Amino acid sequence: MHFELVLITGMSGSGKSVALHALEDAGYFCVDNLPPALLHPFVELEQNRRSSKVAIAVDVRSADALPLVPAQLQALRQQGVEVTTLFLNATTDTLVRRYSETRRRHPLSRDDDTDQRHALMEAIELERELLSVLRENTHVIDTSTIRAAQLQSYVKALVYAPSSQLTLVFESFAFKRGIPVDADYVFDVRMLPNPHYESGLRELTGRDEPVAAYLREHEAVARMESQLTEFLKSWLGVLAQDHRSYVTVAIGCTGGQHRSVYLVEQLARAFSSEWTTLKRHRELDGR
Repeated sequence: MHFELVLITGMSGSGKSVALHALEDAGYFCVDNLPPALLHPFVELEQNRRSSKVAIAVDVRSADALPLVPAQLQALRQQGVEVTTLFLNATTDTLVRRYSETRRRHPLSRDDDTDQRHALMEAIELERELLSVLRENTHVIDTSTIRAAQLQSYVKALVYAPSSQLTLVFESFAFKRGIPVDADYVFDVRMLPNPHYESGLRELTGRDEPVAAYLREHEAVARMESQLTEFLKSWLGVLAQDHRSYVTVAIGCTGGQHRSVYLVEQLARAFSSEWTTLKRHRELDGR
């Protein structure tokens, strides 16, 4: 029987509960904070119960057993289980703010430190170090600047995507709101002609035909698209041979509305026939 396992891990406060809720909505049986030692017995139990889709969240509270997880996942793959791994990340400043707003206690915080902010930052950095073993060859989503609804949408798109050797994610973003810290490649297209300065195009996006027509008129845009396509075609095969499962290509412009969105749409269309391809528009998806 076909069996799917989604393993979610990442920084405390980065949105693992939101991701689990999205998977629950998608029909997965979800378990939070399962000890890694129980991973194999749990999968076997669910297979015997005729479950077909399971999602598990593992966090730093199981720190001692985290180094065992990659080998466990590989063993499950060899048994025919379709395994998808997802690591949720956020900047330290974002995590500190979220903990301050919710007044929650970080699982690694010490009670004997009178400087609570300093203690929290130390706990976050320790957590990054402990979880680093789980980030290798895992799809990473930076939740620092996205809403819960966007995260749910991204998680569902990831698990709904057809299984393949490599999943290619194209993401547009605004430099003024920060670079996606976990992108594999980041390209700056702010030097291209900007539709923002055309009054009839300002309120539109790179997904709208008038904006696309404007950008197609400029040779610099075509040259950028061609060079990005050539670069990716040269290296995606090599990355796949290196057993990479996910590659995220982030393309940024000033506002994340016109140029970067247009190029993400074009590149996703160009590569969709060869690779499993997902699109994200960080500044538009939450509208």
